[in-house]
Amino acid sequence: MRKHKAIRIFMVLTVLLIQVAFLTTIAKEQFETGNFTALLSMLLLALTLFFGYRYVDLHHEKYEYENIWVIVWVPVGAIICYLINVIGGLGSVLSAGITGTVASFIPEINKESGYLKKLPAAIYCGVFVGMSSAEIVPSIGFVIAAGMLAGVFLMLSKNMFLGLGGKLGTVAFGGVVIVSLLYGLMA
Repeated sequence: MRKHKAIRIFMVLTVLLIQVAFLTTIAKEQFETGNFTALLSMLLLALTLFFGYRYVDLHHEKYEYENIWVIVWVPVGAIICYLINVIGGLGSVLSAGITGTVASFIPEINKESGYLKKLPAAIYCGVFVGMSSAEIVPSIGFVIAAGMLAGVFLMLSKNMFLGLGGKLGTVAFGGVVIVSLLYGLMA
């Protein structure tokens, strides 16, 4: 029980720290230009995040984790979207649309399979990684690493942030940001 609670706290803190870092970066850029309104907006957003995490029910009390065989499809979705986006030159939105649409038909292979019904969401989480700009995501190795980390985050957050829109994008964003930070530290 303690392990589950520690994982839940880790996931909430990870998402919160990524959001705060992102807001701080935006505020810093705007502050350098002397935009007081942007700074005030960031402060209000930070307060909204704080009270949201404090008072909104973000998860169920039941501890569950996504199956590892579902999560392996997150990097697959990221790679497919990245290849269509960068190598195919179709752009991020069209690449995401193509990959997501094809993934949505996977459950039709066997309508009774519970496993196949879970794959479109995992693949679409990877799509958010793969649709990143080539300037942010410089190589296929980066895409694989970010997709794998996003998969781990998706696995650990199965019963968290339910009913809130943007979970798959937030999970993918977390994977890309953390791999970017590690990539920057090693370069």
